[in-house]
Amino acid sequence: METSSAISIGTCLKEHQKIYKDWFNIADSDGDGRVSGNDATKFFAMSKLSRQELKQVWAVADSKRQGFLGLSEFITAMKLVSLAQEGHEITSDLLKGSVDMKSVELPVLEGLENVVSKLKVAKTNVDVEENVVTKPQVTAKAPWFKSKSIIKPQVNVVTIVDGLKRLYTEKLKPLEVTYRFNDFASPVLTNSDFDAKPMVMLLGQYSTGKTTFIKHLLGCDYPGAHIGPEPTTDRFVVAMSGPDERTIPGNTMAVQADMPFNGLTSFGGAFLSKFECSQMPHPVLDQITLVDTPGVLSGEKQRMQRSYDFTGVISWFASKCDMILLLFDPHKLDISDEFKRVITSLRGNEDKIRVVLNKADQVDTQQLMRVYGALMWSLGKVLNTPEVVRVYIGSFNDKPINEDAVGPIGKELFEKEQNDLLADLMDIPKKACDRKINEFVKRARAAKINAYIMSHLKKEMPAMMGKSKAQQRLMDNLEEEFGKVQREFHLPAGDFPSVEHFREVLGGYNIDKFEKLKPKMIQAVDDMLGYDIPDLLKKFRNPYD
Repeated sequence: METSSAISIGTCLKEHQKIYKDWFNIADSDGDGRVSGNDATKFFAMSKLSRQELKQVWAVADSKRQGFLGLSEFITAMKLVSLAQEGHEITSDLLKGSVDMKSVELPVLEGLENVVSKLKVAKTNVDVEENVVTKPQVTAKAPWFKSKSIIKPQVNVVTIVDGLKRLYTEKLKPLEVTYRFNDFASPVLTNSDFDAKPMVMLLGQYSTGKTTFIKHLLGCDYPGAHIGPEPTTDRFVVAMSGPDERTIPGNTMAVQADMPFNGLTSFGGAFLSKFECSQMPHPVLDQITLVDTPGVLSGEKQRMQRSYDFTGVISWFASKCDMILLLFDPHKLDISDEFKRVITSLRGNEDKIRVVLNKADQVDTQQLMRVYGALMWSLGKVLNTPEVVRVYIGSFNDKPINEDAVGPIGKELFEKEQNDLLADLMDIPKKACDRKINEFVKRARAAKINAYIMSHLKKEMPAMMGKSKAQQRLMDNLEEEFGKVQREFHLPAGDFPSVEHFREVLGGYNIDKFEKLKPKMIQAVDDMLGYDIPDLLKKFRNPYD
């Protein structure tokens, strides 16, 4: 399964590799390893293609919508320019095999020789200036006192993600910290959370084929994978890209600054002992990270044996993931109490859910129709959404499809469904940047509502006497207090947190210690949502728009 549309330099003809590198260095005017929109408009103009053609070249090359081109994306763009000059219509299908991209000739760039000669002259002048011995200047001594105002260095924003990091640090994080958003909703974000690759989480009851699905997707085993008819995966396993094949224990993962798992420390050592990372070099894992989960058990007794907050962990991963796959098999359609709690904990992330009816070749066509209907009926009672969830039907393993059971029509259906699901997974890296923006905006709105709730509860507390009674009254009538906040600030009811969860966390706090509402902080977040984020998107959009 190929997930990247960019062409690596290793796949180019040897005689072209140095030329592409030299061109990339020329186009990259500030030498930061990225060709920005402004850089591209100047360099691509030498191709003499129309603006519409160049717009399409950029759109296909920058498929992840990063707002810049790395070396691989730049090579892709150059090959597309060459194809456009030959008369090809530029579409993403060109990269999927309709043309042999390796044998594509270099594009014609008019005036490139002049640019190269000017750069050589400029470099020579710089070298001469550096070799001239100048008289050392005497610098004035620093004053014995130091200024109190320290100017912070401005973070250079070269990508959309860099822009989100800066907005978070300057505008959203102060609001979160002031009103304890990290305790009531989600831990404070770190740089690794912004830089993380897109994640796909697999959920389902035991033996529905979650681990086998990952193995099928990768086309090989991965470290720590256990497959069997009994509940074999008893831990959360994150399969991600790494230089060699190895497993990393959960406690180590949670403290690594370059990993997006610091927030999992709040679930304690009991969970971290059931969490591990499986690293291996693989082209699929270069693009996405896969999360395998323990099989959901049925019955109250088994649930009580878990030594950590299982649904809490699932909810944490759900907020970080780009896609959640719910796996069922035709013989396990019942949704147990724990599975129902797990699906309920996905609230707010319904748009990420896809359902996979796995092992569908174990029943014949007539039974499959009944199974599909029963599955949709079961899900309809648990997923409180008017939209119909997308269901993929197939047998996602390395064995050939059982054609005796499903017939030739069923075999064709399974193949189409499998291709659709793989195409959906392939699109994840392309949508990752949009997803990050979407999650960031969603988080900002949640943090605002959290601030409104906290400040409202603080306002309802008496100044002197009867504080403990007032706190108990507020906690008992929390749903009513949420309603007051909603009406006062004209907020949508669907954006409010779960009353039960909020009440549970609130029990450990003294409401009187909460902060009053700070309108300037709220205004800063409103400005960020209304002006800063749209400006950021405008800055990194297709330069030919």
